Amino acid sequence: MVPAARLSAAIEVLADIASRRRPAADALKDWGLSHRFAGSGDRAAIAGLVYDALRRRASAAFVMGEDAPRAILLGMLRLERGLTADEIANLFDGSRFAPSSLTDAEQTRLVDARLEGAPAHVAGDYPEWLDPPFKRSFGEERAAEGAALAARAPLDLRVNVLKADQDQAAAALEHLGAKPTRWSPIGLRIKLGPEAKSPAIHAEPAFIDGWVEVQDEGSQIAAVLAGAKADEQVIDLCAGSGGKTLALAAEMGNRGQVYATDLDKRRLAPIHARIERAGAHNVQVRTPRGSADVLADLEASADLVLIDAPCTGTGAWRRNPDAKWRLRPGALDLRKKEQVAVLDRAVGLIKPGGRIAYITCSILEEENGEQVRAFLGRHDGFAVVPPEQIIGALGERAFLFRRAARIDEAGVSMTPRRTDTDGFFVSVIRKN
Repeated sequence: MVPAARLSAAIEVLADIASRRRPAADALKDWGLSHRFAGSGDRAAIAGLVYDALRRRASAAFVMGEDAPRAILLGMLRLERGLTADEIANLFDGSRFAPSSLTDAEQTRLVDARLEGAPAHVAGDYPEWLDPPFKRSFGEERAAEGAALAARAPLDLRVNVLKADQDQAAAALEHLGAKPTRWSPIGLRIKLGPEAKSPAIHAEPAFIDGWVEVQDEGSQIAAVLAGAKADEQVIDLCAGSGGKTLALAAEMGNRGQVYATDLDKRRLAPIHARIERAGAHNVQVRTPRGSADVLADLEASADLVLIDAPCTGTGAWRRNPDAKWRLRPGALDLRKKEQVAVLDRAVGLIKPGGRIAYITCSILEEENGEQVRAFLGRHDGFAVVPPEQIIGALGERAFLFRRAARIDEAGVSMTPRRTDTDGFFVSVIRKN
């Protein structure tokens, strides 16, 4: 497909997403099934256009004066891809398979495209209803933080130290451009350009043999800061598909025990194959069974309870740009209630001197520091481990990381703008 035809396809997919209010991945899959002539490179390029348009939906609509799919794509090409008005006009020329030619109004707006005077939620490309929480979290920096969340994310990998070290894994993936991550001592990063097709990492021998797992650097850091130690008893209350479970097992050197569970047993489905591939022998999966408490025998026994809490996922918008536009106000209140419930559930599982590691992939203070302070208000005998102390787990990287991350008395916050990772919050709370 020629570049102009890809633009026409992207407009078609964006219209489908808008009219049917469906995830971008579903719309792209359906388009590919109904246009089998499109090669893998074409499909990747169209997906890149669609996701970039969704990342910049608010700002693109602002500069074009409307939020139609065509207008959003035009604005994105100007703001995100950096094309000039003339370069865009050459693509939108009305020829066969190309979008129709630019109108005079479109041409004028593309020439004058700028965001001066735009509201924070427009400049930061996030839903307007989230502006109060963003302001509470970032103040006058909220537009800049939102804009960083609208950028494309790299592909990050966690090296499984049970099978390989960082240098070995980097050598095995050198052909993909894998480089050591800045903060995580067990990470590799593959940078992706706007037109780049994501590498088939699951087909790489290093992945098949369990040397690496796909995991954002921020998530890797969160697992390291949790501070799991060899021979400890650890409970992962929200294990899902097992990303942090496996990171903890490796941190513990396959010694001790990690109990992985989740309220939704469907989320646990992929964990068994991942455990086997990783060679993690100290993980026991506790799958929910009706109303039975699968952790009843572990009351007051855990050295560490990890809570990878249900949250709005605002910190992962770089990877899921359509999710921010599908997020509704009621979701924040629901996630906050779920966070309270899982934090309170952890209390009975911790032994004296044990810790709760509370983690979210959210950048909203309401889900992060406010939840920690509310927990301390509900439960006597707990105190936050000083964030400066837990950052020491990063070793020689700790000094510079302290300067990059946001740190307060409740915990450590990472954002794409500050740490070039997804947005994560980590707090470790000790039981006296």
